[in-house]
Amino acid sequence: MAADQGIQIADDGVAEVSMTDARANLTPLLRDVRYGGRPAAFTERGKRSAYVVPPDFYEQALEDRLTARAMWQLIDETFGEQRRENLEKELALYRDQLKRQT
Repeated sequence: MAADQGIQIADDGVAEVSMTDARANLTPLLRDVRYGGRPAAFTERGKRSAYVVPPDFYEQALEDRLTARAMWQLIDETFGEQRRENLEKELALYRDQLKRQT
């Protein structure tokens, strides 16, 4: 998308548009999200305040959240709170490692 339209592509690939420029850029921004598969964000004072994501991204996020809740419930019922606390710490370490790899 053209930068002169007020839409900027951030280092992480997210298309950003300020709330001030949002109205003038809404259609191209939404088309880029839908057809380009790129998430977008509205910004206020340079900080992201809301995201727009493709439908499949949102649906996958809901599915992932439900799966995570089910896993934690199973862990709680099977192993109890102490094991859950240990697993949460281990998962935090794995997430940090994955973040560094990407």
